Amino acid sequence: MTVRIFIHGLDSSNQGTKSVFFRERYPDMIIPTFTGDLQERMKKLKGTLSGKSGIRIVGSSFGGLMGTLFAMENQSRVEKLTLLAPAINLMEFTPYKNRTVTIPVWVYHGSADDVIPLAEIEPVARKCFANLSFNVVDDDHFLHRTFKSIDWGSLLA
Repeated sequence: MTVRIFIHGLDSSNQGTKSVFFRERYPDMIIPTFTGDLQERMKKLKGTLSGKSGIRIVGSSFGGLMGTLFAMENQSRVEKLTLLAPAINLMEFTPYKNRTVTIPVWVYHGSADDVIPLAEIEPVARKCFANLSFNVVDDDHFLHRTFKSIDWGSLLA
């Protein structure tokens, strides 16, 4: 059974633009709200996905960091990882930079992102994700112009 989850960014919730988009199109998608520091958020994520497999993760910004960490620790349970301007440049990711994810990973990152700079993300992504599709789009950090045009049907199928 396929399990889909959306992990929002640091200052967002399950009521944000992307959460609402996914809730309308994928009613079975798990869309929790995460609060607290990375450790608290990861504890909730692990609890939410406990016992589940066939997982397809979409993570935005800080949620992209969380999704990456979860996938690194649970590759046999995760089928696909889609990251939107993932915060894999933060210090919290440093201990994981020498690990490799072999599942399919799609990254969408805005060329005008001034929150999570593209130049800091692309080299890390190319090093850590062995099966990577890296997409630079004409957008900012929030990907508002690009987000709805992404082929979610294929990515989440």
